[in-house]
Amino acid sequence: MKGKHISLRAPEPADIDCIYNWENDISVWHVSGTTKPYSRYDIEQYVLNTHHDIYAAKQLRLMISLHNHPSEPIGAIDLFDFDPLNHRAGVGILMTSHERGKGYATEALSLLCDYCFNTLNLHQLFCHISPDNKVSIQLFTRAGFVTTGICKEWTLSGNVWHDACFMQLIKG
Repeated sequence: MKGKHISLRAPEPADIDCIYNWENDISVWHVSGTTKPYSRYDIEQYVLNTHHDIYAAKQLRLMISLHNHPSEPIGAIDLFDFDPLNHRAGVGILMTSHERGKGYATEALSLLCDYCFNTLNLHQLFCHISPDNKVSIQLFTRAGFVTTGICKEWTLSGNVWHDACFMQLIKG
């Protein structure tokens, strides 16, 4: 999938070390639900087996790369909890710190929404975002997502419970 500045593509074996570093970055575990480190072997197996159909795997990861550096990912965007019966999926996005604030996440989310609604024929997308994460809330709001509720004490970080904004984008 190609946008004006970025492309979304399947993970390649050359991305293994990048994904390994992202998945093992403890500072983002609270967002991703990760509770233990991944081995490089685990990541390698995931990348080598991403040819699985989203209908079988119930998830999809796409790498975000700039047109002028297609082999160097600047982020990833994921579909998870894919539910073909109810035509919905969750969305998550990660951008490298040096590429944030440049509009690439907005473009990636727009491309993904188009793919979900026009290719996968989904009815809705959803995400959970910490109320403190104003940048992510703005990103999803710009894409048309609406906060439809607050999930009280949704995630546990250390011994502190945190709320989450539940946001949805319904095909319209």
